[in-house]
Amino acid sequence: MLYPSIDNLLTKLDSKYTLVTVSSRRARYLRESNERDLKVDKPQSHKQVGKALEEISAGQLTFKRREE
Repeated sequence: MLYPSIDNLLTKLDSKYTLVTVSSRRARYLRESNERDLKVDKPQSHKQVGKALEEISAGQLTFKRREE
């Protein structure tokens, strides 16, 4: 089983497309900043995308839609 599970992640965000967008942007930021602002202590993943998903699962990374 993969950690964090897709079911757990989808309870934090409204769609899988939002999940992909938020996690990829966060992973890119972590890569560019050399992981200075990592919000999870002792992540299980070694890759930036996995670390971003762990942050979402822990509730440390959220997304708010803008009102149009």
